[in-house]
Amino acid sequence: MQETAVANRPEFGELEQHRQQLTAYCYRMLGSPFDAEDAVQETLVRAWRGADRFAGRAAVRSWLYRIATNVCLDMLKSSQRRARPMDLGPAREPVESNLYIPAEARWIEPIPDTMVAGDDPAETVIARESVRLALVAALQRLPARQRAVLILREVLRWEATEVAELLGTTVASVNSGLQRARATLAQSQQSVAETRQPLSEGDRRLLERYVAAFERYDLAALTSLIREDASQSMPPFDMWLHGRDDIFTWWFGPGIGCQGSRMLPTVGANGCPAYGQYKPSPNGGYEPWALQVLELSGGRIAELTFFLDTERLFPLFGLPARLDG
Repeated sequence: MQETAVANRPEFGELEQHRQQLTAYCYRMLGSPFDAEDAVQETLVRAWRGADRFAGRAAVRSWLYRIATNVCLDMLKSSQRRARPMDLGPAREPVESNLYIPAEARWIEPIPDTMVAGDDPAETVIARESVRLALVAALQRLPARQRAVLILREVLRWEATEVAELLGTTVASVNSGLQRARATLAQSQQSVAETRQPLSEGDRRLLERYVAAFERYDLAALTSLIREDASQSMPPFDMWLHGRDDIFTWWFGPGIGCQGSRMLPTVGANGCPAYGQYKPSPNGGYEPWALQVLELSGGRIAELTFFLDTERLFPLFGLPARLDG
């Protein structure tokens, strides 16, 4: 028996090749690329340490997902759910006095597409669609085990019997949890079945025009590129804005310091175009200000998220610490 276990012991390289898929799974569960990385690392360490007990009784993939699920469930026991500013209250008036960083808030953090998308085009599409910021935020509203059921069944397309075995429960319990999870997502107007078309040539031209217009701070050009009903948020501030007029009132009022910024394209974030924004520095050159993540709809920009934690996010997205003049 011991010889059989050793013979079936997976090599570390066999475990490592699942890192990208596990990262995507843990990110959907946890809402943070940093937490997801920690969870995957812990998963691989536990798997390697317990490899002698594996004995080939299940597929390596199923075994790793069982470990990853347990790691995520443990991490979620002691942490507050992550959210986006629009999950915490209504849109605010675009005035500086509404800028507030709640001490208790934990925000959804963006993840580079390269961390979740592999070489398979079909899997890449699924990965990017299932890490949409709004969807990941909606997933955080589910109880942890329901969250796992929904992701495993609806995103990864596992059979109910496989999920029941992984969670140590019954098929009936899995199906019941799935129905409740679907109902909760529907209240958030989110669905894992929602599809998003890849960027067209028209979209790419739109983004080029947006970058040029933002760097010029050209109000007329920006008006033609951003939807009238667009929204904007700026984590870690809980204030968010609804409507192009309020967005521009902010940009050309309290946010006027962004005038003269430079924009640097980077890898996509959560299946969306993303840019490093650098503001002019009093000492010359440009300092990091935000990772801009843009949602497109109907040939225009529908949502702008300015993630301000550049100290952590810029290295993750391969963006330089500053730009020279």
